[in-house]
Amino acid sequence: MAHLDKATFGWQGFGVSVSKLEQLRELIRSFGSCVVAYSGGVDSVFLARVARDVLGEKSLAVIADSASLPRRELAEALEIAEQFQIPVRVVKTDEFNNTEYLANPTNRCYFCKHELFTELEPLAKAEGFAVIAYGENASDVGDFRPGAQAAKEFQVRAPLKEVGLTKAEIRELSAQLGLPTADKPQMACLSSRIPYGEAVTPEKLRMIEEGEVVLRDLGFFDLRVRHHELRVSAVGIGAPGNSPLAANSQSIQHLARIEVGPGEMKKFLEGDLPGQISAALRKIGYAHVTLDLAGYRRGSLNEASPIGFRAPTAERVPSKTI
Repeated sequence: MAHLDKATFGWQGFGVSVSKLEQLRELIRSFGSCVVAYSGGVDSVFLARVARDVLGEKSLAVIADSASLPRRELAEALEIAEQFQIPVRVVKTDEFNNTEYLANPTNRCYFCKHELFTELEPLAKAEGFAVIAYGENASDVGDFRPGAQAAKEFQVRAPLKEVGLTKAEIRELSAQLGLPTADKPQMACLSSRIPYGEAVTPEKLRMIEEGEVVLRDLGFFDLRVRHHELRVSAVGIGAPGNSPLAANSQSIQHLARIEVGPGEMKKFLEGDLPGQISAALRKIGYAHVTLDLAGYRRGSLNEASPIGFRAPTAERVPSKTI
């Protein structure tokens, strides 16, 4: 693990971060008690650790378990909580019973967060926790984040954003606290690998998860397996392309578009590794395996034209082009 120190960000940035950490502690102390929406990622681990330091048993980290959370991520999140004595609980969420979530609109994250906060709100009330908090930070301001709409509806607080902590500062402070997530790569739920408008299914998420395990076990760090549907016409002999037989003879194949960090591209292409990776992903169920030559970048699926934003609330949220 690479350790971040004062020299990494400069003395001025280091001082600012320390000041913001004190502000964060004071803000969380003012809550009296809180539930932290916990995922095991950089932001939520840091927030849960600070909440535990400040509030002790009056804080609780809650992780939502569903098909969109990789099993390895769940296990690591629970291990970190145990290592740092963070009170933690796992709750099952039911976004996969929501047809709007499964339809995968551009605001899919809204439905996921709405389901999460629907679980956390009664839990917090029943057990006397005054505040629900989650890990949105100052670097997220201006980004397209439908989950923030759900947080607003449930009056969920974003302490990291409220004190102005950026992602870089959170990584810096995480390293100072000895958190193993200080240099953890950006993570997102498995559903984010599926293009908007293509249905989210547990089977697709299984394929994505297994594909990414293959790559991580080979030592790749920044990576995504983007899952695409290919509709293939199965035209029989003597069936012209415009015949009813041809029209009704479509099958769906799956394509894996692999993204790795630009610095890892050379490694990906070494020796027989491409063939090894292709064979492994074909066993998982992918008919085609490709490497994206542009490399890993956040939100690459947003590069395609999005479909409209839909929220199942009385107050409709306008469409937004990404």
